[in-house]
Amino acid sequence: MMMNHLTLFALVSVLFLAGCAAFPTSGPSKKAIETYNDNKAIDSKIIIVDVNQKIVSQLQKKDLKISFSESLGTLNGRAQTVGKGDIIEISIWEAPPATLFSSSNMGSASISSSSGRTVLPEQMVNSAGTISVPFAGQIPADGQSLREIESEVIKRLKGKANQAQVIARVIRNASSNVTVIGDVASTVRMPLTANGEKLLDAIAAAGGPKQPPSKISIQVTRGENAYSLPLETILRDSAQNINLLPGDLVTVLFQPKSFTALGATNKNEEVGFETQGISLAQALARTGGLNDNRADAQGVFIFRFEDKAAVDWPVAPKEMTADGKVAVVYRIDLKDPSSFFNAQNFKIENKDILYVSNAPITETQKFLNVLFSVTYPILNATTVLGR
Repeated sequence: MMMNHLTLFALVSVLFLAGCAAFPTSGPSKKAIETYNDNKAIDSKIIIVDVNQKIVSQLQKKDLKISFSESLGTLNGRAQTVGKGDIIEISIWEAPPATLFSSSNMGSASISSSSGRTVLPEQMVNSAGTISVPFAGQIPADGQSLREIESEVIKRLKGKANQAQVIARVIRNASSNVTVIGDVASTVRMPLTANGEKLLDAIAAAGGPKQPPSKISIQVTRGENAYSLPLETILRDSAQNINLLPGDLVTVLFQPKSFTALGATNKNEEVGFETQGISLAQALARTGGLNDNRADAQGVFIFRFEDKAAVDWPVAPKEMTADGKVAVVYRIDLKDPSSFFNAQNFKIENKDILYVSNAPITETQKFLNVLFSVTYPILNATTVLGR
């Protein structure tokens, strides 16, 4: 009878061992991932890269953003300039006895006072970029400061007007504007003044972002160039709150980012994170860490489509997407104490998949649990029948 029990046990064991590949699992094992290229064609397009200090440093250089202060400058103290479409007012004073800009010479087109002041009719800077001043001709205005316009009028009136003094001012601003669009309370076209409005002034004029600052990026487009930074960076570093120039386009972007946690973590879900970014260590913490009963600490992987020039690849990569992205699996061994330093500096990117494989013993435990749950009732039944 004992022999029959052993024979039955062995038979059931063989059957289960033959079908153990069909046991439920949360994903590929560490070995399956590491030997993927060995089992496929030589030109496999998936690259496995160990996360070490060298790789982390290379990725940090790739993620380094150019600051606004470096790319767009601070422009402190910059004079306001006049542009096409602006409405300008010119006032002229002459020392007595004033004759050139007297009422008799100017007719009804001027406003004169006993102080010797003559205010010319308001006029728009024309498409040629000039304004007209009697006895001085066409004065260049587009791109000029008010002081430059005043100096040019005085220069041209020399020898015609008696010790002329000139004041120019902008009545209506049509050229010095900044446009704010995107995820703000209201899109605005904000006029710039001599105060030198800054980036956060423009965002405030638009009513501020509709989403939390941690989810917002700010893009400034100047000419053909565009630069972006997380809003939190601008709030934290005043040097990034740059002065704006006419024609700048400020775009407030709502950019929710997330990664997906799968495998032997305590939470399998999509996890959102801030625009500023998080590290691998923070990502693991937000998933509740590794599951002590299942996880293989040597089998922590990050699946990502990476830029082709991101790192020095162990083998020459083959492009997987139309925009030249490479399918890469970053591997980190959390049983190595030094790996925790790398995990603090390894940045998680949007749409990453964080996968933790099951420990090999987990599959053995599954097999034994299923095996004993089936064989014990059979052995008990044969024992009863054999009595």
